[in-house]
Amino acid sequence: MKYIYRLYQLFICLPILLLASIITSLVTVIGCLVGNGHFWGYYPGKCWAWLWIRLLLLPVKVEGREHLAPRQSYVFVANHQGAFDIFLIYGFLGRNFKWMMKKGLRKIPLVGIACQYAHHIFVDKSGPSKIRATYDEARHILQEGMSLVVFPEGARTFTGHMGVFRRGAFMLADDLQLPVVPLTINGSFDVKPRTKDFYWAFWHPLKLTIHEPIMPIGRGPENVKNQMEQSYEAVMNGLDKDLLRTQTNRRGTSPGLSKGEENKQVKYLLLSCRAIYPYIKQLDFVNKIS
Repeated sequence: MKYIYRLYQLFICLPILLLASIITSLVTVIGCLVGNGHFWGYYPGKCWAWLWIRLLLLPVKVEGREHLAPRQSYVFVANHQGAFDIFLIYGFLGRNFKWMMKKGLRKIPLVGIACQYAHHIFVDKSGPSKIRATYDEARHILQEGMSLVVFPEGARTFTGHMGVFRRGAFMLADDLQLPVVPLTINGSFDVKPRTKDFYWAFWHPLKLTIHEPIMPIGRGPENVKNQMEQSYEAVMNGLDKDLLRTQTNRRGTSPGLSKGEENKQVKYLLLSCRAIYPYIKQLDFVNKIS
């Protein structure tokens, strides 16, 4: 079945999806130039993402749409398992929004320029002024009543396990006193692992869980911390039980190991790698772990 599915991807899915990507990009750019950028910046991309999932015959289950109120702006934060997170959220969240995405995605042919005209937000970390400009653009989008989708881990996982959340999205929510909605994605890592078979997708069910909004409890660091911690916990609790169990084992301390002993293990591993990767010697934090 694996090879039949790959032949299906190569001879049926690939031509259709290439054509769909070209058409979607052109329609998005032209539509946004003509007017009503909120419509043309969302619906063509939504249909394109829906087509990817359906054409690849991937089952989708969505839970929790009842938690979203009409005409309310949200900051959506999701775990980032793989490339198909984008298609799952775009095609099935059912909410008009803008993405916060890496600046490098602007270089993708057609898709990058379509995202630019659709006014999705490219995160530029090349300097303090660029970071501030990115933040101001995101704040302006939210002030217009639009929602925002962010992957607070900052990058796709290499292992399927969830990484640490960064504060940027939660600081935005705090600044504008907006609710944060955690999203849990299951199955995307199995469809398209970051480190395996770049050219092929694997058949696996996908699930998107929309958790209850986390309302602000004030303004400032305490609110940022509260929304970030509650979001992380909600996303974690929504993960498949097998993945959650291995995630807990990885994140939790090993039986009988203190924090200092764990740091010594990390230092040992890093130092052991020097024979293979000489540049690791340049990492300052190696000598700071005690």
